[in-house]
Amino acid sequence: MSVTRNGPVPAGEAGSATPSRPVPTGEVGSAGGPLPTGRTGNLTRSGPLPVGEAAEYDVVVVGAGVVGSAIARALARHPLRIALVEAANDVGDGTSKANTAILHTGFDAVPGTLEATLVREGHRLLNGYAREAGIPVEPLGALLVAWDEEQLSALPRLAGKAARNGHRTTRILGPAELAAREPHLGPGALGALEVPGESVICPWTTTLAYATQAVRSGVDLHLNCRVEKVRPGDPYHRLVTRRGVLRTRLLVNACGLHADAFDALVGREDFTVTPRRGQLLVFDKFARDLVRHILLPVPGPLGKGVLIAPTVYGNVMLGPTAEDLRDKTATGTTAEGLAGLREQGGRILPALIDEEVTAVYAGLRAATGQEDYRIAAHPGLRYVTVGGIRSTGLTASLAIAEHVLGLLADCGLEPGPARPLAPVRMPNLGEAFPRPYRDAGLIARDPEFGMVVCHCERVTRGEIRAALASTIPPGGLDGLRRRTRARGGRCQGHHCGAEVRALFEQRPYGEWAR
Repeated sequence: MSVTRNGPVPAGEAGSATPSRPVPTGEVGSAGGPLPTGRTGNLTRSGPLPVGEAAEYDVVVVGAGVVGSAIARALARHPLRIALVEAANDVGDGTSKANTAILHTGFDAVPGTLEATLVREGHRLLNGYAREAGIPVEPLGALLVAWDEEQLSALPRLAGKAARNGHRTTRILGPAELAAREPHLGPGALGALEVPGESVICPWTTTLAYATQAVRSGVDLHLNCRVEKVRPGDPYHRLVTRRGVLRTRLLVNACGLHADAFDALVGREDFTVTPRRGQLLVFDKFARDLVRHILLPVPGPLGKGVLIAPTVYGNVMLGPTAEDLRDKTATGTTAEGLAGLREQGGRILPALIDEEVTAVYAGLRAATGQEDYRIAAHPGLRYVTVGGIRSTGLTASLAIAEHVLGLLADCGLEPGPARPLAPVRMPNLGEAFPRPYRDAGLIARDPEFGMVVCHCERVTRGEIRAALASTIPPGGLDGLRRRTRARGGRCQGHHCGAEVRALFEQRPYGEWAR
């Protein structure tokens, strides 16, 4: 069934206690402002794509991860026909859903690189956007912990690197102050570099907020729509997908792990993506009091190494590993990898290993053999590649989007005047912020927000209902978990799974999720 929706203002995104309803163009949006674009974009999940003029776009962005969604959102500020195309059945279903969820300051980026510039600017932009859109962020600060003399001697150099990146508030802590700040650290810690400003964030809500705002501002989102061929042309490139053909004047490659393969479709072979697997352990909420900061290692040649960090959901995370692979679908965990994490975690925070593990997962990062992003414009092709976006891509996403707009102008795009985006306010998934099950006023207005379905994560029937009626409803139970936390707790859906599935399949709220 093809899912096409025009003009809803979702209850969940508005924080409303009532189900969503169709809203005529120009009616007041969820945050009290008028919908400015005169058109809400269409969402399709299956069936033939539109044909004729409905399949013609000024720009098509391929890849609806955090970066592609941010680019589509930035383009939506202008009077353009934009499409966001994704091979999976949901936004943020690749690398964006399985990262370390840290909002970086960029203190340790290579000075002078494009990544360093965009991460620094992205940190500023995303902090502001998170407050505006309701994305949970906890500014915990980070500690780079030195466990031997070589690492200790590297701390002044890292502080100098941070200063060259514009981060001048770092400070070196001695062992006594470090022990007072993190009393559960293992024996042998010699000191640390304090990095204020490092935060944890909800990566799921970030991607969904970008894509939601893009669609509500006129962007068409086509899911389950893998691009198999690109036939360059003038004035339109033709994108041949499994569901039909789209035509576009300009093209953006935001395909993440598959950016090199997509480049090949347009005749470019500028880099190769090597999937770098990061396995992680997520510990139960009872472990949360064991750690007060993001605990980082002194960086090694394969990246930032194994860290321990709280999550905005109230858990504690340990990881990631760094394993270069050939298979871009190898997101499974291994006994060896998890055992290695437990061994390293036991040295850093011994009491953590005695806590229960809630979940294990693995994500793949796009390594290209270069310590910088691979973002480039190809004006002759009217094409921009956004590749090699590593773990900092979440932080840099909004700055990357602004940079890409400039590159599209170099390729001939005339965006026209800027205009306000449709307002968006996302449901809160953060444990440190008010949750619906504790909101007496909300429950009084709609009792379903007081009916807890997932008791581990305290997710209510009202939240599930709102997610299923939202602008971009989940395409499956995993997508519902990323929107609500349902089935994400210590029992992993053992107790609530049947009821959550029944709600997912129940019409009218479930019909858009099929």
